[in-house]
This record gives sequence, structure tokens and C-alpha cells, in this order.
Amino acid sequence: QVQLVESGGGLVQSGGSLRLSCAASGSIFRINAMGWYRQAPGKQRELVATITSDGGTYYADSVKGRFTISRDNVKISMYLHMNSLKPGDTAVYYCVADRSERLWDPRYWGLGTQVTVSS
Repeated sequence: QVQLVESGGGLVQSGGSLRLSCAASGSIFRINAMGWYRQAPGKQRELVATITSDGGTYYADSVKGRFTISRDNVKISMYLHMNSLKPGDTAVYYCVADRSERLWDPRYWGLGTQVTVSS
């Protein structure tokens, strides 16, 4: 089993910044790719950003240039630095991980952390 725990969510003003963290524990040797999904009311789940064990990254078009994903391969921790936040970024953000290099259907999920961006 792998456990993922997110932290760092909260309420921020439009244009502000926030940093999300994800800590992994358990059978962490099974983790390869890590990333973030988000879910907002009335919208489909969206893959926000991913990072592989060798540092390759992916960003959704909606967050390119504003969000940065990073990873610590010793602690098996992951971070999402979010800048220039918009009300449209409001969602529950989930840390995800998988044994493969892809996160189309992640095997491991955290419980989520709420991000709310006010106007």
C-alpha cells in the first residue's frame, strides 16, 4: 500500500500564490510518476501537472506558465507552486501516483485539499 497526504490548500485572493505539498509513505518503492488532479463542482476531473522519476513534466494548457511542479526523490515528496491564481483554479486538488510513467488512471490517490480563489 501507498499513502498520499496533501497539504497547503486554503483561501487566497485572485492573483495570489499558493504551494501544495504531497507526502508519500508505505511501499514508496512502487512509485514512479506523481502528479496532481483537480475536481471542481460541475466540471470534469482535470489532470493539472505530472512529473516522472527522471524529472519529465507535463502541464495542462490552463495552468502553463503559472504552475510549477517539483519532486524530491529521496523523501518521495511532491510540490505544486501555483502563481497568478484565478477563480477558475478553485477546486479540490488531489495528489496522485502510479507505478508507471503515466497518470491517465492513477493507482494511488490522496484525500484532496481545497483551494479557493476569491475575486
